[in-house]
Amino acid sequence: MSYAENNLVAGETLLYKTRHHWIVLVGPFLLSLLLGIPGLGFLAESVARSARKNSALGKAELGAGALAIAGLFLLVAGAAILVYGLTKRNATEMAVTNKRVLIKTGLASRRTLDLMLSRVESIGVEETVLGRILGYGSVIVRGTGGTPEAFFLIAHPQEFRRAVQEQTGLAAPGGGPSS
Repeated sequence: MSYAENNLVAGETLLYKTRHHWIVLVGPFLLSLLLGIPGLGFLAESVARSARKNSALGKAELGAGALAIAGLFLLVAGAAILVYGLTKRNATEMAVTNKRVLIKTGLASRRTLDLMLSRVESIGVEETVLGRILGYGSVIVRGTGGTPEAFFLIAHPQEFRRAVQEQTGLAAPGGGPSS
């Protein structure tokens, strides 16, 4: 179960939920490839060297074991970076209920924001051109009397804003998005 589902109070229902966009995985994926491809190459070369035996001595070529260890290290490091990226992506959650806005970031050390809908002063969305095309952006939530809280690379930020607006009555007349 998610943070939002685990922290619902009596009479509260979950209306909308989002998290980081998949774009946050591009960096870890590319770094994993950068480490994994040479790691596979080292392992392949290690196997090839082990197969080529010195005919006079009957021993494997020198360095096959070192290449295997280096290859395994690079593969494990690449996999660890990718798993870290996936875990970090899944550790961020934003939700709208019929009573409040819930935002949780982090896994080992956690940061949460629970803002009653009646205390939401404004909610802003910032999207780059690429963000508009791919469906991600930053969400800035401002509570009454509080400082703005910004959350970056969030999937479907306009839908999140619309869900908050529908619950707070901040939606523009006519049902269209407000500016």
